[in-house]
Amino acid sequence: MYCLFLTLFTSEEFNLPALVRGWHEDTLSFVRNALPKLGFIVLAAAVLIWLLRVLTSRIISLQEKKLPSGLRTQQFKTLASVITSVGVFIIVFVAALEALPLLGLNLGPLLASAGVAGLAIGFGAQTLVHDFINGFFILMENQYDLGDTVKIAGVKGTVEAMTLRQTVLRDEDGTVHTVPNSAIQIVSNMTRDWSQLPLRVVVGYNEPSDKIIGLLQQVAEDVRHDPAYSADFAGDIQIPGIDRVGNGEAEYLMLIKTRPTKQYPVSRELRRRIKELFDKNKIQTAAPGKVYVVDQGTAS
Repeated sequence: MYCLFLTLFTSEEFNLPALVRGWHEDTLSFVRNALPKLGFIVLAAAVLIWLLRVLTSRIISLQEKKLPSGLRTQQFKTLASVITSVGVFIIVFVAALEALPLLGLNLGPLLASAGVAGLAIGFGAQTLVHDFINGFFILMENQYDLGDTVKIAGVKGTVEAMTLRQTVLRDEDGTVHTVPNSAIQIVSNMTRDWSQLPLRVVVGYNEPSDKIIGLLQQVAEDVRHDPAYSADFAGDIQIPGIDRVGNGEAEYLMLIKTRPTKQYPVSRELRRRIKELFDKNKIQTAAPGKVYVVDQGTAS
């Protein structure tokens, strides 16, 4: 064994001083040329990541000041975290592409392997990617907020939670629906900005139209200026007049524009006061429908 090592170190092919000298030269060349570039790449990446996080945090704080109710706080935080994560990934990826060649690594085989792996993962996770993309645009476009009543993917309910992957609804009987964002094609928002409810009042055909419209206007003004309900209205109550006649009755239309989700308590109060006022003024209600059967005789 000793002879083997002695032969190896004394051979002309293995020159230890020359090898050490070569390592020394390579190290000096790396320190002089590649190391400053690596330091600049790392520093630039760190500064860009810091700026990205500061920018997203400022945007969230500004939006929270604009919306003191906090309805969209969770959505903005989710959206900001996604933007930050994607931005950090892009910055790190570009920095790695710039830094690895300086370390003497060949990126060709690595990129080819990453492309094949990404293609396989993409085929296997198409639905998940679709969920995240659709959820991103739902949050960015503010299609609905927490607490809104919406109809999506064939189900209706109040939005209780929403992420980039799914939206959680609770319907009127308490059932919780979890809807993947990729299944959302059409969003019907029933509580965005304001709600409108058509209220139809049916009375006897012989009742004077001017009297009925006057009574309905009186009820509308009373409820509209009631302190308990005045804040629930988004506009004055409109009474266009008779909407339908027939079968011994006349139907009057009232259009009620309220704040989101307030149309139901307001309409119940209107119905209660209309009934009381009609009873007080002895307004005749619509008679039950009658069906007349005419005997035309039997064929001889």
